[in-house]
Amino acid sequence: MVSSKRIYNWYISLVAASCMVLYGYDASVFNAVQGSKNWVAYFDKPDSQTIGAINTAYTVGAIVAGFFLGGPVADYCGRRIGMAVGSLLVIVATFIQTFSPRHNVGCFIGGRVIIGIGQGLALTAGPIYIGELAPPEIRGTIMSFWQMFYSVGSFIAYWVNYACSKNLKSLGEWDWKMVVIFQLLMPIIILAQIFFIPETPRWYIQHGNRIEDARSSLHRVRDTEQDIEDEILAIREAIEFEKEAISSGYAALWKDKSIRKRMYLALLLNAGQQITGQGTLNTYSTIVYKKVFKDASQIALINALNATFGIIFTLNATWTVDRFGRKFLFIVGAIGMAVCMLIVATVETQTPSPGGAKTVSVGISIVFLLFLFAFFYKPSWGATTWIFTSEIFSMNVRAQAVGMCSQTQNVANSIVQQFFPTFLDNCGFYAFYMFAGINGLLAVFVWLCVPETKKVSLEEIDTLFGGTNHVEKGAEIVGVEDPHHARLESVHINNDGKGEAMIKQEK
Repeated sequence: MVSSKRIYNWYISLVAASCMVLYGYDASVFNAVQGSKNWVAYFDKPDSQTIGAINTAYTVGAIVAGFFLGGPVADYCGRRIGMAVGSLLVIVATFIQTFSPRHNVGCFIGGRVIIGIGQGLALTAGPIYIGELAPPEIRGTIMSFWQMFYSVGSFIAYWVNYACSKNLKSLGEWDWKMVVIFQLLMPIIILAQIFFIPETPRWYIQHGNRIEDARSSLHRVRDTEQDIEDEILAIREAIEFEKEAISSGYAALWKDKSIRKRMYLALLLNAGQQITGQGTLNTYSTIVYKKVFKDASQIALINALNATFGIIFTLNATWTVDRFGRKFLFIVGAIGMAVCMLIVATVETQTPSPGGAKTVSVGISIVFLLFLFAFFYKPSWGATTWIFTSEIFSMNVRAQAVGMCSQTQNVANSIVQQFFPTFLDNCGFYAFYMFAGINGLLAVFVWLCVPETKKVSLEEIDTLFGGTNHVEKGAEIVGVEDPHHARLESVHINNDGKGEAMIKQEK
């Protein structure tokens, strides 16, 4: 029987995961509106360089927020504030994009920058919040919904776009404005709930040693008093070790050898996520499908169906990530994506295009293969990259490290976005052979370099990367005999971080 507190834990995690709907919607909305003739005419038929600038503008905002703002905001103001401020900026940016003056693509680009900043803040705070409140045994399952909500965002964007594409005469210029302004839905929902859910206990203890506030948060999501006291003890031990033996600030990112190793791995995995080919398809699937199909409404339908199946595919992570592990999903996903890209490139380049489009059978084959690509991507490099990144860093650097590593996705994606349209124009689907090779290399990289992290508590994950166990070392510093278990009537660590003599320790 699932307890009410476990259900509530799921609820608050899904509120935080809703931040990913912002990302999924926005990543898809520009791809969708590129197919609108009204949007093209409204901004004076932007050339490929301008299209690239519009995509890069979002990326610049997200990178600035992720590298320089997301970590400090989430650390000093709280995880909830990070999500709230990010959502508020998305609302402002949505209005700017929707009501940009005719011919003024610069205003539209400015809105893209602001929406990037907003999402950089929200996407830093969201996964940290989930990771710090979810119990270890289901952390991977809950975090898999983070990626699934990206697919939910894409689902909403593409189906709204499809509906608008079927009503062009009645909507006029609002065929693309409706798609853009619908982005208001999710940030409003997030803001309506965010201050009614608890802050994380780790943040409370890290800021002013607010034990009672931390205990109050845990009371809402943990079933027993023993679980609550054990977790508070582990958090305090880890914090004491990080203060005395490493650094309580971001300096540990380069001072601690094991954290540097984690940074390298997470940076490469997040960059790898975007160069699998999925990042390109998110942005340019409309352009890609135009080489196969001629009907814009048909392309809009394919994008909408792809987003719908993306939700279903991501659900596979919920039952596999804690059963088979992160490493298994990374490797299987990369191999599956490599095979799909290899076959897609071969089918498209080795078949004729009568009348400038592929035959129905070839078109269906290509769509099927790209859907199969999503089947492998969504639960593996889609969901698992976020899970791995949010759980491997110690508490003193978690917010800044997650922000920097997650925005590496945008760095890698912006580089690919700049050259891919030209690559596609000049080489056609031969470009997909490149993605096949990249995915093969990613599978080898994970096999050789990435350790398994499933079901390991956040405070004790350091040992997997050659570091020390922060909980056990912290226990030595504060004078606690058993670092893992507390007796309810006796455990107390005073405000100086030292164990008092009266403590009885469960052995």
